[in-house]
Amino acid sequence: MSWFMKTDVIQVDPASVDSDVIARAAAVVDGGGLVAFPTETVYGIACSASTESLRRLDHIKKRPPGKHYTLHIGSPATVRRYVPHTSMRADKLMRKAWPGPLTIVFDVSDQDMAKQRKRLGDEACGHLYGQHSIGIRCPDNPVATALLDACKRPVVAPSANLSGDRPATDAASVVSQFANQLDMVLDAGRCRFSQSSTVVKLGRGPLEVLRPGAYSERLLAELSTVQILMVCTGNTCRSPMAEGLFRKHLTEKLDCKVDRLAEFGYKVLSAGTLDMGGSMASSEAINACAALGVDLLGHRSRALTCELVADSDLIYVMSRAHRAAVLAIDPDAADKVLLLAGDAEVPDPIGQGQRVFDECAATIDRAVKERISELRI
Repeated sequence: MSWFMKTDVIQVDPASVDSDVIARAAAVVDGGGLVAFPTETVYGIACSASTESLRRLDHIKKRPPGKHYTLHIGSPATVRRYVPHTSMRADKLMRKAWPGPLTIVFDVSDQDMAKQRKRLGDEACGHLYGQHSIGIRCPDNPVATALLDACKRPVVAPSANLSGDRPATDAASVVSQFANQLDMVLDAGRCRFSQSSTVVKLGRGPLEVLRPGAYSERLLAELSTVQILMVCTGNTCRSPMAEGLFRKHLTEKLDCKVDRLAEFGYKVLSAGTLDMGGSMASSEAINACAALGVDLLGHRSRALTCELVADSDLIYVMSRAHRAAVLAIDPDAADKVLLLAGDAEVPDPIGQGQRVFDECAATIDRAVKERISELRI
């Protein structure tokens, strides 16, 4: 079969994207055609996730059939159509890095795959998902966003180059490689980064870089790290116990050692609404946690700050007064500030005997286990 035709090259102003041009391009893609378009990294070739369209794409790229291409979406919210359940780390990474030069490979459970087959059909699922995973990219380019949002069918968009060659970073390079093999080229000038997106896989373990690109591994690890903060009054009794016990049970759930928790994408900290000047945990708190397998000997108190509140993704407090203190620092933090023990408060054991501290630690331990069971790991 011959797929040669005259390629329509159209100039597009990224500062004022012509909706009529975009509508024409989207109709071509939805109809099975191929449209080259700019992203912030390189030019891509938009192709609907259908068997005939992908056969044509493989042919012009000289790429072996059967390999999965990356799904491209115009808005981060669109990811829910293709990955019904995502982890806290993935949500944070998408929030911080999308739109942007990042492709994320998501794992998809057996249950979710069954739902996706019903929603999208066997043909689309067969092309989009491989071994219960899917790669998704949300480009940061107004032309790309407009085109992807306008397409009615799922769109894959590999880089505009012959397999093994350097990706095209301007429209002229696209045309030189695919003269009269594409239906349309949207020419919006040179790409901003002019290098491929970073590809990462984000599961329950450490972030894995599958292909280096515009984002560094260090930056992506930082952007995907979930910070959890425990707050009490002096940060010498309740919140240190909660911090230590949370680390213990979280590492058990992740099946990693405590000293690798940060590598697995989690930070657990504690602070007090009063500044106790770097005090140690109380001896009773140390003893209570030691009996539960947690070492608090190295703990030093820290005061609650604006930075800690801003940087934390979840903040567990011991009382309603502590919640009010956090919200006095940042009223916009309301959705992420929760009582550790559900609707109950954890009473302050300060100044009381070891038995009271042991009971407090047991209360915190039960609450921590419940909270961890709620997390999307």
